Amino acid sequence: MLDKQGIAKRIAQEIKDGYYVNLGIGIPTLVANYIPEDIQVVLQSENGLLGMGPYPSEDEVDPDLINAGKQTVTTLPGSAIFDSAMSFGMIRAQKVDLTILGAMEVSENGDIANWKIPGKMVKGMGGAMDLVASAKNIIVAMQQVNKDGESKLLPSCTLPLTGVRCVRKIVTELAVFVIEPHGGFRLLERAPGLSVDEIRNATAGKFIADDNIPEMRL
Repeated sequence: MLDKQGIAKRIAQEIKDGYYVNLGIGIPTLVANYIPEDIQVVLQSENGLLGMGPYPSEDEVDPDLINAGKQTVTTLPGSAIFDSAMSFGMIRAQKVDLTILGAMEVSENGDIANWKIPGKMVKGMGGAMDLVASAKNIIVAMQQVNKDGESKLLPSCTLPLTGVRCVRKIVTELAVFVIEPHGGFRLLERAPGLSVDEIRNATAGKFIADDNIPEMRL
């Protein structure tokens, strides 16, 4: 199985030259560390930063320079800082090519729940609803099973929804999936060393797999 860094490495392969990319809180923020050096990508943080770089080293830390998750970050040459109104104007106008989000649950129809667990203290939805409503392409980075070993890829979400039928691709510690147009998790790649049956057993929603599913290449 992959760790969080491994999930981020695999998702970094989805980023193409010239993309504008929004990285959500959690695993998605790690993707900034694995973008190939031979492509030009502009990372957008919803709190008002365009041109975000990787995490800083100890001598680069600036406590005033943070991402949407309040983690310290770096900026790249040509970066811009602005207010959140302009940031969400970019998002709502679909200027962002790819959005990478974390999730608590994803349904087989591409619904996503990623902002609230009933009965637990939460900070609020943040920009997630704007992102899922406006994004051209959404990839979810998440753990496939919870601490009790229960699948978080479900026939339908049990938690409050953030967006409906908006997720296209999912990368977990076990596999890469694409959501089928008529519903279902289609297996595209396996984590190294895992069998299709192991992944099937960890998927509660409709599972679809062809023969000879390749392993991820990280």
